[in-house]
Amino acid sequence: MTSMRVLGVALFVEWCLFPTVTPDCGSPSPSAVPNLLPVDTRPPTLVRTIKNAKLFTVGTGEDSYYILHLYGTPYEMGFAQGSIVKDEATSMIQQVWQYMQDQIVGGITKKLKFLDWFLDEVATFGLDAALDLELLATKKYTSQAFFDEVRGLADATGQDYKTILYIHLIGELTKGSCSMIGAWGDSLARNGSLLQLRALDWAVDGPFKDFPQVTVYHPVNTTYGQPWANFGWTGWIGSITGMNSVKMAISEIGVSFPDASFGKESRFGIPFTNILRDILQYDTTLDAAVQRITNSKRTCDLLLGVGDGKSQTFRGVEYSASTANFYDDATLQPLAVWHPRIKDVVYWGMDWECPGYSQVLATQIQRNYGHLDASLVMRDVVSIVQTGNMQVAVYDLTENIAYLANARGSFESGPEYAYERQFVRMNMTQIFAEPMPSLIPHTHCIFCPK
Repeated sequence: MTSMRVLGVALFVEWCLFPTVTPDCGSPSPSAVPNLLPVDTRPPTLVRTIKNAKLFTVGTGEDSYYILHLYGTPYEMGFAQGSIVKDEATSMIQQVWQYMQDQIVGGITKKLKFLDWFLDEVATFGLDAALDLELLATKKYTSQAFFDEVRGLADATGQDYKTILYIHLIGELTKGSCSMIGAWGDSLARNGSLLQLRALDWAVDGPFKDFPQVTVYHPVNTTYGQPWANFGWTGWIGSITGMNSVKMAISEIGVSFPDASFGKESRFGIPFTNILRDILQYDTTLDAAVQRITNSKRTCDLLLGVGDGKSQTFRGVEYSASTANFYDDATLQPLAVWHPRIKDVVYWGMDWECPGYSQVLATQIQRNYGHLDASLVMRDVVSIVQTGNMQVAVYDLTENIAYLANARGSFESGPEYAYERQFVRMNMTQIFAEPMPSLIPHTHCIFCPK
């Protein structure tokens, strides 16, 4: 029985079933200032190629990160990632486990609570069996392609297959207090467009900030979906941020302050990081994503956002095991003084019921109404609301452009949070068109990020 695996099961219970609730979700500092850093617009630079993979770097210095292109079947893409960034993927897997162990065994924080029934389960069946029970709660709802990719990653890195699976349950284990916007029509500077924000607020004391990576999937055939990009971390194949090649994007917020409308949660169903991945990988329209969410066996309380740049439409989703409610600007909930409806905008700040952040987010949208574009969201919205400490993605879905900023790494300098740091522009049309590598490996010696 290992302490790290005790942690893995305990975190599942903590995040998805029994979130820690505090009396107040907080509010941004009134002294927040705009982010005036220029956007880095330079194209990606090739680092190296191998069979089924091309590795690029984008951005400058400490605000650079990898863009990794993968080609083939799910197993081949997992193996290719584990091969071309083997050292980084291995470190990421090992450090996540160590971080989780520290949080529970080392007592670094007091946020996680063990539940008596779960401890009884561990005591009765043993650690490995308890972990397998948690995996079984989601396994039957998860596509085989996901497991094939994990197997490829494990085979290439030499890391334990089950350990990688358990790490990927973290999407069901903790809740991030995040924010989102979907904006179109009269709210934007350029009508006929769709602008979307995904701001990830999560623990920046862990290892994730040291491994930022955009992973671009190029499936070998349509059986495995369409090209799509996962804005995450090295070796991380679940998705909480990303776009696909048909101008669709996702946003997500963990809900710690639900009301009765959410109903019940469940430990049995598809992990939300997998349903978001499936939307990007397989769905070509907003209607298809709505049907996927509606018909899925859902688990945790969440807020999701799905945008479709082809039709300039966006829906926010109140999501739980018993609820899937879809909102546009005219039906947005909760309806409150601190969360007013705004024409052609769907938004939430940090949570479902979070007056401090939601009101400031609404104010920034209203102040810039009719002039909103990606540059304003980066300069005057996320920075003033102070949302997106780990990662901020701004999607111009009509133009097929994404802007990404990441938190400061462990050995880096400058501002700590992503919303304070330099954004990097990515032309997603060009990125999705990147051709498969030749069989001749290419290596270009440059300063590599993080």
